[in-house]
Amino acid sequence: MEPTQVGCNSRWEETDEEEEEEEVENMMRWFEDVTGRVGTVQIETLRRILESNWGVEYLDRWFGPGIRIEEVEPTALESLYTSLVPLASHANFEHYFQRIADGDRAPILTRQPIELLSLSSGTTEGRQKFVPFTWHSARTTLQTFRLAAAYRSRVYPIREGGRILEFIYGSKQFKTKGGLTAGTATTHYYSSEEFKIKQMRTKSFTCSPEAVISGGDYRQSTYCHLLLGLLFSENIEFITSTFAYTIVQAFRALEEQWRDVVRDLGDGSLSQTITVGPMRASVLEILGSPRPALAKAIEAKCEELAGRDWTGLVPTLWPNAKYIYSIMTGSMQHYLTKLRHYSGDLPLVSADYGSTESWIGVNIDSAAPPEKVTFAVVPTFSYFEFIPLHRQRSSHGQNGCRFAAPVDDFVEGEPVPLSRVRVGQEYEVVLTTFTGLYRYRLGDVVEVVGFHNGTPKLSFICRRKLILTINIDKNTEKDLQLVVDKGSERLRKARGELVDFTSHADVGKQPGHYVIYWEIRGDVDEDVLRECCREMDNSFADHGYVVSRKSNSIGPLELRIVESGTFKKILDYFIANGAGLSQFKTPRCTNDPVLLSILNVCTINRFHSTAYTAD
Repeated sequence: MEPTQVGCNSRWEETDEEEEEEEVENMMRWFEDVTGRVGTVQIETLRRILESNWGVEYLDRWFGPGIRIEEVEPTALESLYTSLVPLASHANFEHYFQRIADGDRAPILTRQPIELLSLSSGTTEGRQKFVPFTWHSARTTLQTFRLAAAYRSRVYPIREGGRILEFIYGSKQFKTKGGLTAGTATTHYYSSEEFKIKQMRTKSFTCSPEAVISGGDYRQSTYCHLLLGLLFSENIEFITSTFAYTIVQAFRALEEQWRDVVRDLGDGSLSQTITVGPMRASVLEILGSPRPALAKAIEAKCEELAGRDWTGLVPTLWPNAKYIYSIMTGSMQHYLTKLRHYSGDLPLVSADYGSTESWIGVNIDSAAPPEKVTFAVVPTFSYFEFIPLHRQRSSHGQNGCRFAAPVDDFVEGEPVPLSRVRVGQEYEVVLTTFTGLYRYRLGDVVEVVGFHNGTPKLSFICRRKLILTINIDKNTEKDLQLVVDKGSERLRKARGELVDFTSHADVGKQPGHYVIYWEIRGDVDEDVLRECCREMDNSFADHGYVVSRKSNSIGPLELRIVESGTFKKILDYFIANGAGLSQFKTPRCTNDPVLLSILNVCTINRFHSTAYTAD
């Protein structure tokens, strides 16, 4: 199979089951081929991107007249492109995206008209952003799922015709001023033909019909996902969702609603809380007749699970499930403890690496634990560059005086192509895509930890943007995660559970200080929470933070305990503003006044660190 066909330019043709097995082998042979000649494939990919979009406004701005791209030698193409086209961020493209949304049909970024726009969740920077979504976006999603499934099947073979319990959710789509359809990338994909093809090609079928996935009310959809998942409990091969958070939320809902689910199974009915008409009709059709024997068996299991705090929920209720599959890196790492509580000994398999802008790599080492997952870059998805990042110690002035806050604590090197990255080096990912993004800085920090043939295997480190900074301190999402992990160790020893957390750099009074918000479960003594607060303050390793705390340029860390359900209110706020549950990530730091209002109104206790008081 040719790289051009798989990566970009061909339609998959229907095949029978015998041909499918051969096609899977062909795909894996193709992947072995393209990853074995990464340099050549990347130049071919860049050429295809430029040739397919040659003459668009954005490229004309940098190339100017007189250059005939087809006449440029392959060895000169990369250097010509990177010397003329500058690195860019989303802000550099935003006005182009807005023109497209407003109805400008000129070839601005792509020669083919853009009909769909994806929306980011808005949880990272507090607002949703447009990104083009094209046929290529859906096809690479299909290819990613099939390629990853082929490698997973080597470690965890599944039965043909089995079921998948997928906690997936479409969100509302809307029309822009110019008549384009806008919505989340997952919503576009779930409504595409490629989603149907994915089920046929991976030989596993989701439990829930389209009316449940696109129902628009995530609580009702979750209930129906659980009900149908238990209806097909013996046939479930694995459990999945886009993010680990979503699976944890679904199982927490089951803890609260299992009696209603059991009743519906036994009666062949559906709770009156399910009010979305098409969803209700489609689920009742699948339920069919009452299942009293199944309901009785599940009831006994749920009563047993409730008695042991739902430990091992998944293997108990879905005895034939082979694994749980989801994105478990970055901000999702917090949920691994709870997911392991539910999964028992069942393997957790981290899903693949992508973004709203492009897919990047696949997990071809399915047996690796989520903390050690790596992603092999697929060199036909986009043209990739990598900016070397070198860490530096924080510099600071006398008495901790404030300098202009940098983006982060990295010194940048010159971008290098995919074929020239080095093991052990950290990089920021840069994309040139078929969907009209050119030398686009993704903002993700990755480390090259090895190679599969000639393609690098990446470990996701963090988002590059700082989330906590007041003075000369520089702390990323990963830094915060490590601090919270350390502080919550004492909480777990006291039989408490950290449900979720976020943070805020409060500069309303001087000196400014960090505020960390915790939602917890369990009756935990206040002395324990004071210890947790002090431990977190002591655990920030950033030199600028330590110096600033010692000089009192940053005040004592504050831990605020919020009431149960607070982070559900934050979820509801984002969904009400257009985000989908399938893409939701709890913001690990926020300056959003609405979110801060929710958090502060729901605060029920406060603790201030006593760290550094003796220094």
